[in-house]
Amino acid sequence: MTTKLENAMKAVDWNANVEVFLQDQSLMSEIDQSCIRLAIWAKQLENIDSKNPAISFVRAMQISSHHAVATMGLAMYKASAASIRGIVENVLYYTYFRTHPAELASLVRDANYYVSKGEILSFHKTHSPDFMKLQNKFGLLSRIENWYSAISAIVHGQIPGVWTDQKGIADTKPNISTLKMAVKEFCEGEKIVHDLLLITIGKENWDAFSHTSKKILLSGVSGDQKNILNLDKH
Repeated sequence: MTTKLENAMKAVDWNANVEVFLQDQSLMSEIDQSCIRLAIWAKQLENIDSKNPAISFVRAMQISSHHAVATMGLAMYKASAASIRGIVENVLYYTYFRTHPAELASLVRDANYYVSKGEILSFHKTHSPDFMKLQNKFGLLSRIENWYSAISAIVHGQIPGVWTDQKGIADTKPNISTLKMAVKEFCEGEKIVHDLLLITIGKENWDAFSHTSKKILLSGVSGDQKNILNLDKH
C-alpha cells in the first residue's frame, strides 16, 4: 500500500530541482571555487596531520561542504544552513583539538564535555603566534561572530520563514532568491575557514605545503595581507 509519505516524496521532481540549481553558471562558479579551496586545504592538512586524531574534523568539514551543496541542489535550503555552519564549526574544532589530545579524548569519552567557539577563539588570541595582529588585518573575529550569529539564527529557526517557504515535502521546489542567500553564506563561511587556517595552521606549516596548493591558497590575498603573513608573495 502506498503511504502518504511515499506520495509526497514522489511528488517532488528532484532531478528538475538539481537542473535548476545547475543553470546559474555564476553561482556554480562561486560554489566551485569555494569547494576547490576547501579540498586543497583538506589535502594539505591530511599530508601534515594524518596521524593526528583531530584530522577527523577536517574530514567532517569536507562532508559538511558536500551536504551543503547537495541540499542546495535539491532545494532543501534550511538543511543547507546546518551543513554550512558545520563547515566552520569543524574547522574551529580542528584548530583547537589538534594540539589538545587530552581534551579530544575527553570529548570522545564524556558526553557532557564541550568546548565553545568562544573558548577556541580565546585560545588562539593567547597561544597562536601573531594571531591578533593577523586577524586585525583580515577582520576575522568580527566576521566570525557576525556570520555565526546570522547562520545560527537560520539553523535554530529564530527568524520564522527564513530559507523555507514550503508547507510539506511535496512543495520542495527551487527558490532562486533563497538559493542566492544560501550560496552567499556558504562562500562567506568558506572564506572564514580559509582565513582562519591561513593565519593559524597554514602559517605554521607553510613550508610543508605543495607549491601548487600554496599558489592557489594565496590567490586573492592582498599584498598587505601577504606581507603581514610573511608567506610566499608569488
